[in-house]
Amino acid sequence: MSVTVKDVARHAEVSASTVSRVINDDPRISEKTKRRVMESIKILRYKINNIARSLKTNRTHSIGFICPELPNAFFMGIAGSIEEELGKHGYSIIICGSNENVVKEEERINLLREKCVDGIIVIPASDEGKHFNQLKESGMPLVLVDRLVNNIVADAVLVDNVNGSYSAIEYLIGKGIKRIGFIGGDMRLTSAKERYEGYIRALNDYCVPIEEQIIKFGDFHVESGYKAMASLMALRESPHNIFISNYFMHVGAVKYLIENAGALSHEVSISNFDDMELSSILGFSGVRIRQPVGEIGINAARLILQIINKGVGDSPQIVRLKTFLIT
Repeated sequence: MSVTVKDVARHAEVSASTVSRVINDDPRISEKTKRRVMESIKILRYKINNIARSLKTNRTHSIGFICPELPNAFFMGIAGSIEEELGKHGYSIIICGSNENVVKEEERINLLREKCVDGIIVIPASDEGKHFNQLKESGMPLVLVDRLVNNIVADAVLVDNVNGSYSAIEYLIGKGIKRIGFIGGDMRLTSAKERYEGYIRALNDYCVPIEEQIIKFGDFHVESGYKAMASLMALRESPHNIFISNYFMHVGAVKYLIENAGALSHEVSISNFDDMELSSILGFSGVRIRQPVGEIGINAARLILQIINKGVGDSPQIVRLKTFLIT
């Protein structure tokens, strides 16, 4: 025998009408009651008629998520926590990749709009994106994650990149290390610019000279980390300590050091932004900056649901999450 709304109501100790309101995402129902009803739905394996619900509420209860790369542990970690949080509220997620291409990003946005998603969460491919203006003008709820877009006023979830980098450099300086090389990401991206800003600010605050020759930039990918490390190690006075602004460039840098170990004139210590699963075993380890990946996704999901249920506020909400120094 199939489970009915009355069965769910009995299990959750609420009325059948309350269960219906929860299923239809009625904003008048408290979060506590929603959680209790959704838990009963899960336990009893009640099958919600999504077609009927969509017709009644004019919602599909689906959210689009676009990220620059699908085979990327950081982005998929965010996607996983978004999916889990949305699931608590009866929403599903449609995941798309832009391949860090603005044209493809726009195509994915149009595809999601055709799918009639209720909102879109995006990790932007670039700091440029006129298509986001069109999306905003259409009334589609939008949340940016990890990066901002020039001239786009939107709600966003970010980490405190500046203070994250600053804390790592400050720690190294406190250990008596004065000459710290830097490998940064694509400076068109908010995260790359802010991590570089934290590095420079720490050097200035502690009166450490800025040496342009030991500052290199990549694109947050493995190969660019490899090339940047090769460039640093080719210097007559290459730095012994290097801060790298993401995990994948860290992997590339370590790859170079391993392949060229016999040619190195001194030991090298690497500190980096990101504390991924394999960070601690890559070797050459200094300090690491851990991003709250789960919290990023949870906050993005909550923010998009808030916009869907209550509308956009008078000014954008920018959620900045703290990073953690791992020594």
